[in-house]
Amino acid sequence: MQLKIMPAKKHLSAGSVPLILFLCQMIRALEVPLDPKLLEDLVQPPTITQQSPKDYIIDPRENIVIQCEAKGKPPPSFSWTRNGTHFDIDKDPLVTMKPGSGTLIINIMSEGKAETYEGVYQCTARNERGAAISNNIVVRPSRSPLWTKEKLEPITLRNGQSLVLPCRPPVGLPPAIIFWMDNSFQRLPQSERVSQGLNGDLYFSNVLPEDTREDYICYARFNHTQTIQQKQPISLKVISVDELNDTIAANLSDTEFYGAKSSKERPPTFLTPEGNASHKEELRGNVLSLECIAEGLPTPIIYWIKEDGTLPINRTFYRNFKKTLQIIHVSEEDSGNYQCIAKNALGAIHHTISVTIKAAPFWIMAPQNLVLSPGEDGTLICRANGNPKPRIDWLTNGVPIEIASDDPSRKIDGDTIIFSNVQERSSAVYQCNASNEYGYLLANAFVNVLAEPPRILTSANTLYQVIANRPALLDCAFFGSPLPTIEWFKGTKGSALHEDIYVLHENGTLEIPVAQKDSTGTYTCVARNKLGMAKNEVHLEIKDPTRIIKQPENAVVQRGSQVSFECKVKHDHSLIPSVLWLKDDGELPSDERFSVDKDHLVVTDVNDDDGGTYTCVANTTLDSVSASAELKVVAPPPTPAPVYDVPNPPFDLELTNQLDKSVQLTWTPGDDNNSPITTFIIEYEDAMHEAGLWHHQAEVSGTQTTAQLKLSPYVNYSFRVMAENSIGRSSPSEASEQYLTKAAEPDQNPMAVEGLGTEPDNLVITWKPLNGFESNGPGLQYKVSWRQKDGDDEWTSVVVANVSKYIVSGTPTFVPYLIKVQALNDVGFAPEPAVAMGHSGEDLPMVAPGNVRVSVVNSTLAEVHWDPVPLKSIRGHLQGYRIYYWKAQSSSKRSRRHIEKKILTFQGTKTHGMLPGLEPYSHYSLNVRVVNGKGEGPASPDRGFHTPEGVPSAPSSLKITNPTLDSLTLEWNPPSHPNGILTEYTLKYQPINSTHELGPLVDLKIPANKTRWILKNLNFSTRYKFYFYAQTSAGSGSQITEEAITTVDEGKTAMASRQVDIATQGWFIGLMCAVALLILILLIVCFIRRNKGGKYPVKEKEDAHADPEIQPMKEDDGTFGEYSDAEDHKPLKKGSRTPSDRTVKKEDSDDSLVDYGEGVNGQFNEDGSFIGQYSGKKEKEPAEGNESSEAPSPVNAMNSFV
Repeated sequence: MQLKIMPAKKHLSAGSVPLILFLCQMIRALEVPLDPKLLEDLVQPPTITQQSPKDYIIDPRENIVIQCEAKGKPPPSFSWTRNGTHFDIDKDPLVTMKPGSGTLIINIMSEGKAETYEGVYQCTARNERGAAISNNIVVRPSRSPLWTKEKLEPITLRNGQSLVLPCRPPVGLPPAIIFWMDNSFQRLPQSERVSQGLNGDLYFSNVLPEDTREDYICYARFNHTQTIQQKQPISLKVISVDELNDTIAANLSDTEFYGAKSSKERPPTFLTPEGNASHKEELRGNVLSLECIAEGLPTPIIYWIKEDGTLPINRTFYRNFKKTLQIIHVSEEDSGNYQCIAKNALGAIHHTISVTIKAAPFWIMAPQNLVLSPGEDGTLICRANGNPKPRIDWLTNGVPIEIASDDPSRKIDGDTIIFSNVQERSSAVYQCNASNEYGYLLANAFVNVLAEPPRILTSANTLYQVIANRPALLDCAFFGSPLPTIEWFKGTKGSALHEDIYVLHENGTLEIPVAQKDSTGTYTCVARNKLGMAKNEVHLEIKDPTRIIKQPENAVVQRGSQVSFECKVKHDHSLIPSVLWLKDDGELPSDERFSVDKDHLVVTDVNDDDGGTYTCVANTTLDSVSASAELKVVAPPPTPAPVYDVPNPPFDLELTNQLDKSVQLTWTPGDDNNSPITTFIIEYEDAMHEAGLWHHQAEVSGTQTTAQLKLSPYVNYSFRVMAENSIGRSSPSEASEQYLTKAAEPDQNPMAVEGLGTEPDNLVITWKPLNGFESNGPGLQYKVSWRQKDGDDEWTSVVVANVSKYIVSGTPTFVPYLIKVQALNDVGFAPEPAVAMGHSGEDLPMVAPGNVRVSVVNSTLAEVHWDPVPLKSIRGHLQGYRIYYWKAQSSSKRSRRHIEKKILTFQGTKTHGMLPGLEPYSHYSLNVRVVNGKGEGPASPDRGFHTPEGVPSAPSSLKITNPTLDSLTLEWNPPSHPNGILTEYTLKYQPINSTHELGPLVDLKIPANKTRWILKNLNFSTRYKFYFYAQTSAGSGSQITEEAITTVDEGKTAMASRQVDIATQGWFIGLMCAVALLILILLIVCFIRRNKGGKYPVKEKEDAHADPEIQPMKEDDGTFGEYSDAEDHKPLKKGSRTPSDRTVKKEDSDDSLVDYGEGVNGQFNEDGSFIGQYSGKKEKEPAEGNESSEAPSPVNAMNSFV
């Protein structure tokens, strides 16, 4: 069986089968454990563990050490080849092999030369199970040759010309590192105008007079030998126009003047590479370096692009002022055409570099060691890739497999060797060599055929101690060939584990996920294969967890005082805990003021530095717990008491580490004014977008004086700092220097994106624009995109300026649209925006509601039903339905009168509603219309209905004329709102005596066709009160009241005249004053009695005119009843005093629903409660007088619905 232990878990089932781990056949073989006990007698083929690099460059001044280390059992022996032939080290006295190793040491320091030992070396490690070989190690000594002597002529150029100073370093091994310096070993300054190329030459796009110097020196540093070689200095002189004219004029006559000019401005040309195109080849995984250097005046700027592609963001770097493009970790996808563009004010040129990425071989699947038992099968797989595709060659024990001895158990299939029914003689080391023209890979993998009984490598009787409720892992490391099965037992009786609370790992480890007290005991691991069995016992103890039962508490103490923290620990009795105290996660200060006893930490003479976090850590060998407390040190109350105040503002603000998106702000705190600073608040001002407006940036602890601040792009920042203590906040500091961050693409899109049409054929897209701070750069614009939601159309997009609205014309009516608005600026686009939903414009509905039905509820209320309008014909957002209704004809007068229509609106999808406030005994008409956001649709056909009779209003007026000794004449006008057919009038009257007490009530019925009535058989000189109302079949209406007096006889009149004459006498006036005083005293007495619950005549007189039907009377004897307090018996209807003209005028109490609803939208529910929108006006009729009672009103109608 092929063996390999995998790290996956297997959960044990709850069945009756014992807990056994079966390791099935796997793809990868088992690595033999390097356990010392196992390796003592377990044979294993050699394995190369360490070797020198393939390309090994040595220092010729030191001894040559070529490494080759290997492991195996028995230990392998070593041999070497050099340049393909056996290298006999015994014949060369300078060559020795390190004992117990294959590493060669060649002693060239005493004698000999390194060049003598150049060549290709290969190491072979061999034992009885096979031979492993190393890579071909190419050994070459490093070289650092001198520059050849050459005479360099001084260079003289005019201002503005281009120049290339050649370096041409000598060829060394490894290649030298080139740099330019002067005689003082100072690096020459480089810029976009002057820079060093990849070949080491120094390029000038154009020269300036300050380039004049005599010590342009090229240096070559050979790191391997730590030597630096230098080229002869180059002299350069740049002559300006004035200097050139002076030089020439000195050698010419006065009439000859040289009109020399500096080089004219010119477009760019490339100094390197030459031509319009070139080719570059690079290997996979290396760094691709492309270079373009141009000359021109003014100095050109270099740009890079990749044709038909983009440069990889995370792997692209620009060097040498963007003249060099570098792409790291290149792969085949980086092949293609790259274009460099040189540009200045006079023009631009470009050069195309065709890049091809080749690849040395690299592993897809390297062969792995196989450990097999006799009779098993296995495979060695060797897969590699490259460009061109590598060739795969197999070797066995270092010999090409084609010429190696035949083994019937193996079969070669390209990159795979298949083994079947192996035997111990099949053990060998196989080599896979993958090669192409760019390199090779060599891997050793052995096949080791073993027949071994099980062995358990875990120490016997190992004791495991675990805290309760934590996982317990019991090890059972094992080995065997074939791979053994593992079985666990618990207890001395050997009961097999078969519960699902256990997990068995494939490396043999038994896991108890949640160990409990009853998990304690002895566990036995048994390993079995066909060659034998092995077992091992381990012991498990479960301990109680360590707990802190008394934790330290936060404390605030004054300087100079003492503080104590308590930490009481409870632990398992068999474990010995140790308690450690920490301050701010570090050790306690080494100070005698800190003392620790069993459960306490005591700090004496506390100072400000003692403030912080104190942590108690309780450790055992198995677990650890901790608890913390804060110590805050405050100033002691001084004598005299100090003045506590807010801190002084910070000062000396400084900006450092200025990066694109962050900056470090440092400040010096002001005085804390006897209260420690707890917090620093940092604010910023954006002078570019919101000058003078400060925003919150960050808050830091009062112990910090530095903050790393995150910044947004394209903001001109200034910062200020405020300090805060327990008293309050300081004034702001002075503002820091300004810092302008670089522009970047927006990082957010506009909010509140909506789409709503204003016309039937348009879509108005609106959004909340970004503010200046959010723009992240100049040139803020918006890309507005839209398409129909239910169609297959592509997105239509347009870029607009920094506005908040865009109108799309020519849209279908009321169609849903998907909308998105993306921000962009001169740098780039914001992230992809969210998609919003909108609708194009609405149009008026096309269809009226159908099947309109009316149900009359009572004389003032009707219910209307209708069928809904199809959604497609609404052509907009459904707002609701609107009912127009009007009174078309009075059933009593049978006459038509024009009244303005009233309107009720019912929101949403309601298909019924109530019409309140109708007039009784009237004919109404109505229609229904659907309403959307654009307006109303057509009206349904008019629908008529009648309201039943109701009670009438009060008679319009009541006059009492022609008083005589025993009669009065009553004249009246009918009710202005009869609300039906009048059946009769009711007249009630009663006398009022001189003390304003009411007499017996008389009830009289009068025919409905009368408007005048003579009342006879009355008492002379008596005041009467009258109550008068009309009736219909629905009941009695509101009443109107009046008072009148019958005339007196002549005798009484004469007596009254004499009394008037006496009343003019002075003595009579005095008598009346005395009587008035007596009455006043009586009133006071009555008032006192009244407060005790009694009744008094004055109050009775004041309320004598109330409705007679609510007055209690002594009907058994016919005498006047007592008139009680209005608080005890309130009248049902209002009465009125008689005006001077004896005419009762109608009160303005019959306002209709229109009067209350004009200009107000109300609503009525299905049961009549007010939910519909109510509007419109009712035409008011002229009033003929005041009515004493209230006509039906919207309020009364509403009350009836509640």
